[in-house]
Amino acid sequence: MVGMCFVVWMSAYFGGCYSAYPTQNTTIAEVVESILIPFSILSNIICIAFTLLNAFLIAQINNRFTIIRTRTFLPILIFIMLMSCWNQTHTSLVANLGLTFFVLALFNFFTMSRDRKASEQAFMGSFLISLTSLLINPLIFIIPVCWIGFMMFQCFSLRTFLASVFGTLSPWILFMAVIYSQHPESDFSQIFNLKINIDLSLSTFSLSEIVYSASIGLIMIISVVGLYSITNSDAINTRNKLNFLLFLLISLFVLSFIFRNQFILFLPILALVYSMLISHPLTLKQNNFYGILFLVFCLINIAFVISKYFIF
Repeated sequence: MVGMCFVVWMSAYFGGCYSAYPTQNTTIAEVVESILIPFSILSNIICIAFTLLNAFLIAQINNRFTIIRTRTFLPILIFIMLMSCWNQTHTSLVANLGLTFFVLALFNFFTMSRDRKASEQAFMGSFLISLTSLLINPLIFIIPVCWIGFMMFQCFSLRTFLASVFGTLSPWILFMAVIYSQHPESDFSQIFNLKINIDLSLSTFSLSEIVYSASIGLIMIISVVGLYSITNSDAINTRNKLNFLLFLLISLFVLSFIFRNQFILFLPILALVYSMLISHPLTLKQNNFYGILFLVFCLINIAFVISKYFIF
């Protein structure tokens, strides 16, 4: 099935099936994208490599923190499937690199459970998310979400809060110092560029995109219901992590609509959180209903890929 996902990924390249490239409004992102030509075979190969790396990191998160209390391949499979079907992400090195930083930040945050002195982890996790915000500016708003996560993990204290603040500021201070050393006349008032574009008009989406989004959204709702029906069997730390991931998914969904111009850049992180959440009930509730739900999920993604080669 992973091989099939790779075929789906490359079919988008050879079929010329790509969406409009996301507008970059950060200096580092513009430099990265100027080096790597979008829609080229090289950009596809590099992004596939990052996707496999991120899939490996997802497996390590589950094995180390027991998000799902058994070894399972589903989070990896679902993540790779989503990334393969969402061809908008196939040539966006910025989005895939940002996801790698984000996953590493989760490693640090998840080790903070019930430790109000975990200032090192709070600093490093916030530092990595701040690095991601250098590539994708709106992701800086994930930092307050992480502070709420500290409360969920029962590790929020003045020490961890200040460490997180300093970790958030450090990459930006270093970045501005480098810019100033090279260009002393630079105007730093425009260095943090956010372009809010709240447009809820469905006319910008094709029929297949609307049906697909509604379908996977419904699967997510069903999975969340199944998830909370069995969380009593999970440890308290695991429940806290699942609650945080659900809150993170909602926050990312809201941010992606507030900053519609960079919606594509949010997709890899959305795929990460989505795959981890729906894999929990699909793995642990081994009955016919959830087996069929997984098959339906696969068929919906296959149908969505096929629809891109036709006008609907």
